Amino acid sequence: MADAGKSIADQIKEQGEIVRKLKAEKAGIDKITEEVSKLLALKAQQGTDKDEKAGGKFVLKTAKGTRDFNPRQMVIRQQAFDKIIACFKRHGAETLDTPVFELKEVLTGKYGEDSKLIYDLADQGGELLSLRYDLTVPFARFLAMNKVGSIKRYQLGKVYRRDNPAMTKGRFREFFQCDFDIAGPTDPMIPDVECVRVVTEILDSLDLSEHVVKINHRKILDGLFEACGVPETQFRAICSSVDKLDKSPWEDVRREMTDEKGLDPEKADQIGQYVLRSGQDDLVEQLLADTKLCSSKSAVEGLEALKLFFRYAELYSVKKRVKFDMSLARGLDYYTGIIYEAVLTNQNPEEGVGSIAGGGRYDNLVALFDPKAKAVPCVGVSIGIERILAILENREVNLKMRTVETQVYVAAAQKNLLEDRMKICTELWDIGIKTEMSYKANPKLLGQLQTCEEQGIPWAIIIGQSELEKGVVKLRHVVSRHEEEIERTKLADVLKEKLSAPVF
Repeated sequence: MADAGKSIADQIKEQGEIVRKLKAEKAGIDKITEEVSKLLALKAQQGTDKDEKAGGKFVLKTAKGTRDFNPRQMVIRQQAFDKIIACFKRHGAETLDTPVFELKEVLTGKYGEDSKLIYDLADQGGELLSLRYDLTVPFARFLAMNKVGSIKRYQLGKVYRRDNPAMTKGRFREFFQCDFDIAGPTDPMIPDVECVRVVTEILDSLDLSEHVVKINHRKILDGLFEACGVPETQFRAICSSVDKLDKSPWEDVRREMTDEKGLDPEKADQIGQYVLRSGQDDLVEQLLADTKLCSSKSAVEGLEALKLFFRYAELYSVKKRVKFDMSLARGLDYYTGIIYEAVLTNQNPEEGVGSIAGGGRYDNLVALFDPKAKAVPCVGVSIGIERILAILENREVNLKMRTVETQVYVAAAQKNLLEDRMKICTELWDIGIKTEMSYKANPKLLGQLQTCEEQGIPWAIIIGQSELEKGVVKLRHVVSRHEEEIERTKLADVLKEKLSAPVF
């Protein structure tokens, strides 16, 4: 960052020159992004300073990369969560929860180059803490700490990343993840295929059927790097570069490998001959016949694993949804086997939200937390719910939607009936009927009925002095406006019957 002794305007000017110079020199994407972030931070600081000088006015807003959710948006979110949880339960998963912050040491060194996106917290009396970056590492810590050797779990929770947000595409700094993981010893590829099945079921239930699940295997990537002569010490760094192929052209990725990470250009070109290929089990067979690639034992093991995966995928009716993509790398350090990522196939690349689910096998992560380095094999998937919700919100922007679940509204046709309305509400609440009334002592009938129509409340009970004296109430079907008199003593039974009837 520029010298803190200079004015903000001077610092912005100086930082802008740094960014322009890096772009002119065609520096690496990561370096440019880092310096642009510094420039944006300075501009944000300048805006804050201006606000303070302009009479000390406080700008009321949510923090960058976060958002509020109005009742309509919460209905869409809850419906999506319900479908996701139903799928997790259908596959026999049980749920648990972990704290939103962890000891910094728990998270350090687990995310490769993405570690710089972790939010560190101020020292709270001797413990160095960080907000959780995902749900997977805390889950692994939970397994090791509680000596759990086998579990199928799901978890929904907020995670935090100090990333550059893109709100309209569902990329935030605070966001929900919905994870499904299978931990414990199993035979090869059986749980791995089930995770893909879970993804396809969830996306189909959310009417996102036009999707593909891209898969690869870390052993194939490592074997590829080995066969192309990449030093083992550079495997993870080169893997991180390959992971950017979904957002950057091969030329940019190659430049990063050679110019920033020092890889021999000839070796980079050899890698390019492989990572741009995709297919299904036909590609697996082609690669098993590739003498150069199969000189690596690791590559052969990975290819044989995917061969088995495709056989099981056909049995689970998900093979047509799967694509073997050799450019898929997933930059997180903890993956050890199969990796996968789901993307929509019908989105505009410029407007798309990117991957909407991702995961893989991480057999060694739990051992990092266990005093005896005891491994617990794990495989799992995380649903990118915020990106999915961005799509659902755009799709349903013009649809009329109820934000309350009230079934009955108790209305008064005249004054001085507040206590009678309260008695009816109590009676209906006691038998589990969702009931409301006006909080005014003497509300106007028209206003009460308008509330019913605006909120989509199906039934209204209308009481008046003469009706109460006769021991009856009026029951109004709000949509049709049809009214009928019901004996007061039979009101609860009649309502239960009507509310249980199918709606056409």
